[in-house]
Amino acid sequence: MFHERPPQNYQHLPLARARRAVWAALLPRRTRTAARFGISAALLAADLLAIVAMGYAVDVAYYAYGSGGALIPVSASRNLQTAGLLALIVLLTNLARGEYSIERSLSRTPHLRRTATLWLLAWAFALVIGFATKITTDFSRVASAVFFVVGLPATLLVRAGMVALVRRHVTPASSSVSRIHLVGYEEDIANFYANNDVDALGLRVVGTSYLRRFDPSTGAASAEALLAEDLDLAVSVVRFLRPDDVFVLVPWSKAADIERCIDAFLRVPAALHLRPGTMMDRFPDLQVARVGRLAGINIGRRPLSAGEVLLKRVFDVVLAGIGLVLLAPLFLTVAVMIKIDSPGPVFFRQRRYGFNQEAFGVFKFRSMKVTPDGPFRQASRDDDRITRVGALLRRTNVDELPQLLNVLMGDMSLVGPRPHALAHDRSFERRIALYARRHNVKPGITGWAQVNGFRGETRTDAAMEARVQADLHYIDNWSLWLDITIIIQTVISPRAYRNAF
Repeated sequence: MFHERPPQNYQHLPLARARRAVWAALLPRRTRTAARFGISAALLAADLLAIVAMGYAVDVAYYAYGSGGALIPVSASRNLQTAGLLALIVLLTNLARGEYSIERSLSRTPHLRRTATLWLLAWAFALVIGFATKITTDFSRVASAVFFVVGLPATLLVRAGMVALVRRHVTPASSSVSRIHLVGYEEDIANFYANNDVDALGLRVVGTSYLRRFDPSTGAASAEALLAEDLDLAVSVVRFLRPDDVFVLVPWSKAADIERCIDAFLRVPAALHLRPGTMMDRFPDLQVARVGRLAGINIGRRPLSAGEVLLKRVFDVVLAGIGLVLLAPLFLTVAVMIKIDSPGPVFFRQRRYGFNQEAFGVFKFRSMKVTPDGPFRQASRDDDRITRVGALLRRTNVDELPQLLNVLMGDMSLVGPRPHALAHDRSFERRIALYARRHNVKPGITGWAQVNGFRGETRTDAAMEARVQADLHYIDNWSLWLDITIIIQTVISPRAYRNAF
């Protein structure tokens, strides 16, 4: 039922002392609750101090600049009041979603993305409150804007440091980690250890209960008796060790055995988990979801929720509309240059697949000579079809700007996977796994792949796979802040212009 040998840390001790040390490690410690609470409180306090300190620091600097170096009184600091409201929103939201738990700190989920999104939402809520109460005129717009800009990186830095600190010091030997007990057939438990680095999971395995395999020729009554005997013994061990969680590793194919395990371990004061096979490793964000009255394990949500779709659409329409107005002189200049450089239309329109693989016509400034229709050929470096003006437009990404019209029409987004030619889509969809998943969101003028240098000619499947992986990363980690970051990088990052020709 237990591990066959004492933990390695205790093997060098005398036998009696080793036994006492092993039992001390396996049984729960009285300080565990206090240690876990202390870590959560430290995470909360770090967020609180980061927000409040940065708000007051901005006011001190702003007031000192305007008054010749005088220190602003705490009672007169408006940003300190704003910081208090922001901290209240951030802390309550994080408490509600369990952000300060040890498990969340040890998880692989994107902490910084969640922190940035919450910072934006907290400011939006604070502005609504200020507008509704008519007190916004009492605050300095400059100081508030500076607080908004510098407060985010400060909060992100503190969160990253605290998460790194927790991950470094919370080890399987720590009294604060979750204590788990494994139950399953020998091969299933062996597979668990083979596929997981237990020391890196942020938990401690305090016990293991093996279920015996029975001969198929054995009668059903004998098989049930063996399983009942194993489960009774396992329940006794769990009651003695008092783990926090029990993981049943029995595979899905053994539905009757899983039912018996559930009935047995629901009787002990521990959280019960089913973890059959390796499916949990492939889909780390599994959760039980209900659709109507039907429950199921959700392994993939919609790429964007209804609220996220609306937020992204408003962001696209506002920026695309502003962009078209501000860039109108550039559009006119480019149109004249194209007309002078070579005969043909100013715009080039080609069919591409968009959201849900629905075809649409994408707008671009024409960068190639007008040639008779023929088989599709991807543009390449030193392509003789590219005009002199076209080469300049491609190197500077200006040829993509007419797609702002596609954004206003609803066919595209400012940020998303770049739409490929139909011939490319049909070809790579058959050869690259999950390629078609790129069409689960609207295509974009720019994207995560482009700002990381994955653009230009794709001569090999490996080159396209790298681009697809970047697109899938964007889909799985979308946030409004990520869109803003990509737009900024598209303009200023050298990698966004790599392989442009």
